[in-house]
Amino acid sequence: STVAFAKEKGMVVIGDIKRGDIGSTAEAYAAHISPVDIFGVPTDIWREDFITVSAYMGMDSLEPFARKAEETGKGIFVLVKTSNPGGADVQDLAIQDADAVNEILLYERVGKLAELAGARLIGKCGYSSVGAVVGATHEKEGARLRDLLPRTFFLVPGFGAQGASAEGLRGFFDVNGGGAAVNSSRGITCAWKELPLSPEEIDADALAVAVRSAAVAMKGSLESVLGQ
Repeated sequence: STVAFAKEKGMVVIGDIKRGDIGSTAEAYAAHISPVDIFGVPTDIWREDFITVSAYMGMDSLEPFARKAEETGKGIFVLVKTSNPGGADVQDLAIQDADAVNEILLYERVGKLAELAGARLIGKCGYSSVGAVVGATHEKEGARLRDLLPRTFFLVPGFGAQGASAEGLRGFFDVNGGGAAVNSSRGITCAWKELPLSPEEIDADALAVAVRSAAVAMKGSLESVLGQ
């Protein structure tokens, strides 16, 4: 399987499952990052290092995942400001902050919940294993969240096929060029569509070249922005 191959090669595997529930159901979903008992044998079924979760049901829906992350050394990414345009329908709603004085946007509140859930899970690099999904398509919001959430690592989808570029991601990173992992899915897996070949001419080698070229180009563009 793809996951087995990734683990064999020492890659970090992120399960984009977007789970969100409470009580025993959340505990069950949290098995994605913890072994489960199968006939007396602890078994890591999914072999994932991180998963994406929703905080819509509040802090008690995050806690089972955070607890499993603490027990296993794995992690979660909380959906905070997603890359799709429709996310603004809910995520950009103005609400009262917990102090009942200042008005903030809902995604900022969710970001604060993520940082609170991960406060006890700060690692040696200064970031928590409870991170946040922050879409690359939201340049200003990403920079705002970086200021608000200094201990929260960002998973940044939306690069490439969704229109985001490296230049717009400067504010997502910390002063050392860290704190974020940028994801490009279709831009890499569908890079073969840009090949000057007919469908009949595309073979495994051509696919590999297309994928590698797209990945190298993405890496180079990010490094140029970060001055590396």
